[in-house]
Amino acid sequence: MKLSRQIKVDAAGQAITILTDAVPELAKGRLKDAMNKGAVQLLGKPIKRLRRAQQALKAGQLLQLHYDADILSRSCDPATLLKDYRAYSIWFKPAGMLSQGNEWGDHLSLLRVVEQHFDSARPVYLVHRLDREASGLVLIAHSKTAAAGFSKLIAERQLSKTYLVQVKGKLTAELLASAEITTPLDGKSCLTRFTLQAYDAATESSWLIIDLVSGRKHQIRRHFAAVGHPVMGDPRYGEANKNQSGLALQACSLAFSCPVQRHHREVTLDANLLLSHVSKVSNQRSG
Repeated sequence: MKLSRQIKVDAAGQAITILTDAVPELAKGRLKDAMNKGAVQLLGKPIKRLRRAQQALKAGQLLQLHYDADILSRSCDPATLLKDYRAYSIWFKPAGMLSQGNEWGDHLSLLRVVEQHFDSARPVYLVHRLDREASGLVLIAHSKTAAAGFSKLIAERQLSKTYLVQVKGKLTAELLASAEITTPLDGKSCLTRFTLQAYDAATESSWLIIDLVSGRKHQIRRHFAAVGHPVMGDPRYGEANKNQSGLALQACSLAFSCPVQRHHREVTLDANLLLSHVSKVSNQRSG
């Protein structure tokens, strides 16, 4: 079942009672589950997720319910805390997890996982995103100062993000020689630099390390699809590129000068978290 409904509170009462009366199609247990998973919002400035079933509401307040049984039943692998620098932390986001929630809930979002991990003892600010289908490193700030510092680094292209990607086919000598794609996206210039790690003859695919110089939406996926080498497992931009393991795109390293302590930081995924141990791929270089 999928439904969206805005509910005006006519008389003061508990949230779950008001929801149950307003949405008779859903049992109380389903509504409580939807609240817990962030699918009920209390409209206002700011909009807040309403999670406590017993929360007292006042007449005139507005609730918004976005209920999708399929989304609420989904699960994914857990996120992993890799580094904790107090003012910010660095996490491994698995494929299938959102960076942050949306109107349909946030139980499968990294931001909610981090919030629960620290038991609300620290604020959480998402300073960059990673596609739901992708896996890899995501940085979360825990103060407005740290968040502003990282936003400045990103705007000035001082935060380096490296990706491991598997694309369809064997890249031409010309494309390998240029080692970059500059096709404009959404009417804006952008740049993707890459180096070949290995060509896998068994799957007729290439493993690449990507340096994302600019940051347009789905830039890596769109750029490689445009040159005839879509990312493996990408259903949106590719054709004949199915992959049983899902989207073969992973944020594998972050490097930056810490805006809080001014230390140089470089975090790289351990081999056991990488999409593929590149050393195990048949190392037939394109030439």
